[in-house]
Amino acid sequence: MTDEPILHLTDPRAMRALAHPTRLRLLGELRVRGPRTVGTLSDIIDEAVGSVSYHLGKLAEHGFVQEAPELARNRRERWWRAAHARTSWEPVEALADPERKAASDLLRRAILDQYVDRLRAYLDAEGTLDPTWVRGTTSSDSTLHLTSDELVELRADLAALAQRWQARSDANRADARTVALIYHAFRDPR
Repeated sequence: MTDEPILHLTDPRAMRALAHPTRLRLLGELRVRGPRTVGTLSDIIDEAVGSVSYHLGKLAEHGFVQEAPELARNRRERWWRAAHARTSWEPVEALADPERKAASDLLRRAILDQYVDRLRAYLDAEGTLDPTWVRGTTSSDSTLHLTSDELVELRADLAALAQRWQARSDANRADARTVALIYHAFRDPR
């Protein structure tokens, strides 16, 4: 498997805290770009420094981020890093707890909104990209007829595939760019 540190969420308060769009963006930026100062994060996500500091404090309160004081050049400079490479939670674990179910749903909807925003941003920029990058782009869906055990197996296969490509990922290669891989598998309620 992987040696990446993973935070497994069970606390509904932490789920609700992370469900804020600014906090999701900050955590994502720290995971993708590595440690950053409050000022740099403010520029990246186009939010006021005070707002960024507040949201980083909320993320730190729940263990999503941590300060990186060893990177500061002076006492005024505050650096932050992601505390974990990934965050996970099991929706099935929340079914028996209404508070946890509501928090899990809130977080999943916030993440879905970010996925949609990312895809829209890509579509807006696609015409400006080198065609060699556009040729690998894909969006698709499949309707499958599976048992619940097969859906669990599919989930494991998708996770293994993503993990295999994550292991191959190297931001330091000159020709490498950030690629978003987003997938969903669920029983269609229709």
